[in-house]
Amino acid sequence: MLLYATASLRFSVTRKNIELVRPTKPTPHESKLLSDIDDQEANRIDLPTIPFYRRREPPLERKDPVKVIRDSLAVALVFYYPLAGRLRELRGRKLMVECTSERMLFIEADASVKLEEFGEDGIRPPSIPCLDQLIYVVPSSSGIINSPLRLIQVTRLICDGFILAICFNHTKLDGFALIKILTAMGEIARGILTPSVLPIWQRELFCSRHPPRITHIHPEYDQFPNEIRVPRYLHKPDSLIPRSFFFGPEEISTLMSKLVSNNSRKISSSFNLVAACVWCCRTIVLQFDPTDEVRFLCVVRPLIPITTAGELVENVDFAVELISKIKFKATKEHLHSVADFMVLKGRPPFSLVRTYVVSDNTSITNENVDFGWGKSESASVASFDGVPSDVSFYIPFEIKNSDHGGKGIMVPISLPAEAMERFAEELGIMLNNGDKFDAGRNGSVRSAL
Repeated sequence: MLLYATASLRFSVTRKNIELVRPTKPTPHESKLLSDIDDQEANRIDLPTIPFYRRREPPLERKDPVKVIRDSLAVALVFYYPLAGRLRELRGRKLMVECTSERMLFIEADASVKLEEFGEDGIRPPSIPCLDQLIYVVPSSSGIINSPLRLIQVTRLICDGFILAICFNHTKLDGFALIKILTAMGEIARGILTPSVLPIWQRELFCSRHPPRITHIHPEYDQFPNEIRVPRYLHKPDSLIPRSFFFGPEEISTLMSKLVSNNSRKISSSFNLVAACVWCCRTIVLQFDPTDEVRFLCVVRPLIPITTAGELVENVDFAVELISKIKFKATKEHLHSVADFMVLKGRPPFSLVRTYVVSDNTSITNENVDFGWGKSESASVASFDGVPSDVSFYIPFEIKNSDHGGKGIMVPISLPAEAMERFAEELGIMLNNGDKFDAGRNGSVRSAL
């Protein structure tokens, strides 16, 4: 297990231009509704992702990455023209995209730093050095309504590498869609006139029915009274510190060997193993009462397993089976019920009370995103205003030049300092010394040492 602390690297960034890029050809002026799942409260945030690129050998004819990416964006917007529009809010907080060709924000910048200064493996989530400089939020563009739907900043480095920082509105894009757009831009940058995969707008498939009818239970949106018991640190978000933990082949193999049940081994995956491990350890260090209800929510699988803290930490098998089962229950009817629930209940937020929320990006790869410099080294999702500290973005990552490296899953997590230290200890226990957990005599959950 490799633990990465908050980066302390500091450098200066000079922004040269802040401009609006429009499609190179006229595009339709029309309105497109988002689905009632897209425009729910949990998606009304901006998310930054930070891929970086090394200097190509031999140099790419001294091409300027700023010009290459800006020009490819302008052409890609002909095909992805809704991204050059603006979000409007209708009655009942319903969101739609007005395709206006109002253009997308683009920033050109230079940084006084080499890529090597970020470390052998480059930029790692969740704490990105000088994030506010690598992805500058233009004051007039804040908020999701009537604002640009995406911002791109290309920052040249003094080593001839560059950082491509993208901030996208989550009501409009998820990680899979972003990769498709970047792939299209890369193809255009390399001389392909038409992207190999063209976008299709089918958001209406998950709009509410007429009349809306809730056919499933949706506990992920439960609203709890303020007096419900939660760890005291959750009321003081300034006390949290971010860390990243890497689970490579060795760690995942170790976790698999700890599973006792044949059924757990059969239904398990790398994501399920890692998520179960982190959920158990996080529950332990937050010191819930054994009878407290705890929850796990994977945002790409709209279902939520619920158990008690005491039951969860009995063994890893139980946690793995809880997480594994949710993907088999996500049916089309369930999604329609979510859409109807949004309309009838006023688009409530997810409940974060004793809930560990994970965004599973482990199957999103950048293999085909190539602007002429080869694929990016990583595509880290960074911590950002509006993203709750309870949320972890699991991403594929590769550690190089290390005995504990290889391809695996990077897990960013935020906890108070004392809890973070114990969290690392609990992970070490699970991966090295034992796999059994029980409830402590003081009434809070702890590991059995």
